[in-house]
Amino acid sequence: MNFKLTIQYDGTDFHGWQMQGDLRTVQGELTRALSLIEGRPVVVHGSGRTDAGVHAEGQVASVQLQRGISASKLRAAINGNVSSDVRVMEAEIVDDDFHARYSAVEKTYVYRVINGPVKSPFWVRYADHESRNLDLEQMKTCAGLFLGSHDWTTFSAAQSDAENKIRTITRLEMLERLVTCSRSRLIEIEVSADGFLRYMVRSIAGTLLAVGRGELDQTVIERALTLGDRSLAGPTAPACGLTLLSVRYN
Repeated sequence: MNFKLTIQYDGTDFHGWQMQGDLRTVQGELTRALSLIEGRPVVVHGSGRTDAGVHAEGQVASVQLQRGISASKLRAAINGNVSSDVRVMEAEIVDDDFHARYSAVEKTYVYRVINGPVKSPFWVRYADHESRNLDLEQMKTCAGLFLGSHDWTTFSAAQSDAENKIRTITRLEMLERLVTCSRSRLIEIEVSADGFLRYMVRSIAGTLLAVGRGELDQTVIERALTLGDRSLAGPTAPACGLTLLSVRYN
């Protein structure tokens, strides 16, 4: 049977999603638990990699099991054999041709920033902090420049192994709300695309934050997208602020 798993995790203490030898990873935790449940080695496929320190509210994985087990019992069995910072929220039986990575058509990430003089300890693990006032209207104006299909070489890791650097961003929204525990505002940069390169969302977020601080403007971003000059982009924002919200399938 082929199972689709919807997973949440606090990425702070993980070395990312992908298995890496003896390092603690989300894929490694799930593989260990599922191999124990199945009684043999299994392969867990994720919708994509998340880097060390990045969180997920809606990561998706798929796994083929020979053992007859209901989806609800599988969810309970996995959660009983992994640490508390990762949880399978949903498990369902899907067609054999479903693959968490190759069947995905769109992913949505959110980058969260506490904008105020002090960052509450309740947000230390889940948001970046910017004490300087951010011009949200300027950030919204520049956010529109990222929509559509672009070569994202400028806004990705230099060591990215993807040969094709073209991705299509279908939505990029700037949201804000008051966070009472921080006595400040929370800014959320929410972005959907058909796929992402490594560090792409964090680079876009860092660039928009530089716009909000008055360090970059619309002209510079247009040049960065056109010329592919990495030096024109803002700094890559810290991993702690990034969360994979959801993965969409047809």
